[in-house]
Amino acid sequence: MRKILVVGAGQSGLQLALGLQAKGYEITLMSNRTADEIRTGRVMSTQVMFDTALRHERDLSLNYWERQAPRIEGLGLSIAAPDGSRPVDWLGRLKGYAQSVDQRVKMAGWLDVFVQRGGQLVIHGASVADLDFFSRTYDLVLVAAGKGELVSMFARDAARSPYGAPQRSLAVAYVHGLEPRPEHPETEALRCNVVPGVGELSVIPTLTTSGRADILFWEGVPGGPLDVFKGVREPAEHLALTLELMEKFTPWEYARAAKAELTDAGATLAGRYPPVVRNPIGRLPGGGLVLGVGDVVVANDPITGQGSNAASKCAASYLSSILMHGDKPFDEAWMKATFDKFWFTTGKPATQWTNAMLAPLPEHVLSLIGAAGRFQAVADRFANGFDQPADFDGYFYDAQDAQDYLAEVVEAAEVAEVAEAAGASAEE
Repeated sequence: MRKILVVGAGQSGLQLALGLQAKGYEITLMSNRTADEIRTGRVMSTQVMFDTALRHERDLSLNYWERQAPRIEGLGLSIAAPDGSRPVDWLGRLKGYAQSVDQRVKMAGWLDVFVQRGGQLVIHGASVADLDFFSRTYDLVLVAAGKGELVSMFARDAARSPYGAPQRSLAVAYVHGLEPRPEHPETEALRCNVVPGVGELSVIPTLTTSGRADILFWEGVPGGPLDVFKGVREPAEHLALTLELMEKFTPWEYARAAKAELTDAGATLAGRYPPVVRNPIGRLPGGGLVLGVGDVVVANDPITGQGSNAASKCAASYLSSILMHGDKPFDEAWMKATFDKFWFTTGKPATQWTNAMLAPLPEHVLSLIGAAGRFQAVADRFANGFDQPADFDGYFYDAQDAQDYLAEVVEAAEVAEVAEAAGASAEE
């Protein structure tokens, strides 16, 4: 039986540990917190899992909260004008529903399952020296802890990391009492609100420790009017500031927040970090090698909601590579090939799209977003790109590709209109 050490109890680390455990591997999992400490602590993230990532969880029978969490069936985009109006406002339909489960609920639950299944759980904030020792007794060490000392083992890949500083300041509040959007009261949807030159507000239906809730998530351009949460310590002050900014920049969202209140004392989070891709292989002082997982190696800005999705896809890809490798050594060549498989199929498309959305949008992208308000097919394709970012390569990045795609959409709409008119005439 092969012995594997997984360091880190987030989406990628736990999903991979549980997947390997189910396949008969002897797994040790290191976490710096117990399940109860996670469950009763502060929120750790925003997250919305799209269809592919949810299917990875279902494949491992880890979808324990699927019946309880809201089913997000649409993705809406609104662009704010200086006068508070919405010149762009549309809702794309997702082919498969998305869901969001507070990581305090999911990670605590998955930790409990890991232990119940007989896994060895070590509560310890691992250091490089710890891993140097443990690497001698395990066939493979996987590092899925994206913060702290361990990250220093994985050098920044400058060629794949165009940003050297944070591109957004982040502020999160989990709330109860948010009213539905009046234009789609029966549709659970992820709402993306863009305030040009200022930042973005995402509103995400979620399941938290106290039941159904919504996440209010501001991303502010550094130094701009949304970059005001540093130093805010009191949760009530954080929520008040969140709502004040909503009233000023997204009044249509503020209008449904009259009864909004924090879900619990740990329901707020603020911070910032630079998007980065790192070298996937870490070298220990004693010569051993470790493989980075999830946001240790690919940490995108959350503007496109790719974090938990990329982490899940990374865990699924690594699981496949480990199972296919059999009893052969987990050497440097295998580690590189394992990361490359994930990067070129999933990591690269998600990173390319996220980095593009952080920059000022070119004219052809603005035309695409505007066209989505007129053509449902465009809105649907854009919305489903959150699940499959590789699709953006066909029409999003190049102006000519965008022009050709919109011409196809217009032609299809005209053909449909003629056919509809002919059908009406025949009925008469």
